[in-house]
Amino acid sequence: MTRDHRMLDRSFRDLLWDDVPVLAIALALFCIELAIFLYNGIAVGLELAVVNARLYTAAGFAMLVIDMALLLIRNRPDRPTMFLIETYMRRLRSPVFLAALPIFAFVIVFMPFFSKMKSMIALFNDFSWDPAFIAWDRFIFFGYDAWEVLQPVLGYPYVTAALAVAYHLWMLLIYAGTLFFVFYQAAAGFRREYLLGFFLIWTVIGNVLATMLASVGPCFVGPILGMNTFDAQMAYLNKANETVPIMTLRVQELLLGWYHEGERGLGSGITAMPSMHVAMAMLFWLAVRRVSPAAGKLFFAFFVVIWVGSVHLAYHYFVDGLVSVVATLILWQISQAIIKWWDAQAFARRQPTLRTNTVPAE
Repeated sequence: MTRDHRMLDRSFRDLLWDDVPVLAIALALFCIELAIFLYNGIAVGLELAVVNARLYTAAGFAMLVIDMALLLIRNRPDRPTMFLIETYMRRLRSPVFLAALPIFAFVIVFMPFFSKMKSMIALFNDFSWDPAFIAWDRFIFFGYDAWEVLQPVLGYPYVTAALAVAYHLWMLLIYAGTLFFVFYQAAAGFRREYLLGFFLIWTVIGNVLATMLASVGPCFVGPILGMNTFDAQMAYLNKANETVPIMTLRVQELLLGWYHEGERGLGSGITAMPSMHVAMAMLFWLAVRRVSPAAGKLFFAFFVVIWVGSVHLAYHYFVDGLVSVVATLILWQISQAIIKWWDAQAFARRQPTLRTNTVPAE
């Protein structure tokens, strides 16, 4: 019997107990960020959480439509409406679904707090690391910037536009991907590892390392730091945009405007090192390959595309992704170790009860 099927046979109380380390760590991280906001006089409200909940609702509705279609195709029921009602009522009452709700609530609230923290980096550290990261890239690529090495292969407007679309599709990992691991039976066996990694990555990589290694990235070194290092790259991207729309250019304009306005909304804030796009794409690959080897191959390819695209589209230096890969691997191992330790403790606590219930009285 697989790990996820074993979960379906357990009670709500047992499943909720299994989630304690994830909930406890998420709550601790949330409280730390809240304390930082209050200390710096940053207003904290529920507006962004409501926006985030709407995005998850939209993603959930789209996934629900797809799931209903697949259920009808596979089962071909005589009474489709009644079949769907009974199926989803059964799922909604299941312990696995109910036990996932507290963690999902943390996911909804946590993301807006991350965005606020990301936009506050300038309060704690100057954007001073870009020259170092430019030098590191040039050391790796024998004196060239990473984008120059990629340009002969990727420097075509339609290729660039396709990479920009893929870069935007990354958002599906945050919403549809997280919903998959939170609620879908197929992913139930690895839900805790993914979600603990999710919270740790957004905090450690997206907040702590981003603040310690504050940098703006190739597309912003000109307008923010006054450096002309990547003027040629930006000139190519703008020229390509005349042939076919490059979606990321508009987003970069919005981010720059929000930066100058001091906006701290969902998705705002500028930071290059490390790359959260690369980190989250890697986390999803690490988790989904445990659910489906075929999906693992697909999302490994997506992870590579995101890393390459982050450089080609002028968001990141190559070393931004490299640091993200190393940090994500470490945090993934930590997540697995914490869950394994917790399960071992829970198993040890159950042993006296099991022996009492199974050993005949003398």
